[in-house]
Amino acid sequence: MRYWLAVVASGVWMNLSEFIRNEVVIKHVWVQGFEELGLSFPSAPVNGLVWMIWSFIFCAVLAGSCTRFNTFKSTIICWVTGFVLLWLAMWNIGILPGELLYWAVPWSFVEVYVAAFICRRILKSSSAKPPLAG
Repeated sequence: MRYWLAVVASGVWMNLSEFIRNEVVIKHVWVQGFEELGLSFPSAPVNGLVWMIWSFIFCAVLAGSCTRFNTFKSTIICWVTGFVLLWLAMWNIGILPGELLYWAVPWSFVEVYVAAFICRRILKSSSAKPPLAG
């Protein structure tokens, strides 16, 4: 039960942070970058829903990592596999506005660290293991 509480709590934090970063602080960078490619930035509600699902899945993996590693190690492992690989894939297909990395790199790292801290704090008082863990 504590595992799922950690997933939900960290997922709420991550979704709030992602929304503020991508829809308030740097949306203009996304819009301009997509316009330069002759595309329109996908901001329909279904796109937001997909990113919300992505964040909760990310937090489920992060919570699982937090059952095995400390906060900092979990942050590094999950940030690199979740965010750095995402940016590499977006850069590879030519849709990553490089300018947004000035905001996204430090913001996302802190975002993942706080999510890991939330997970560790909730999981700390129990021996909670992720579902399917042996």
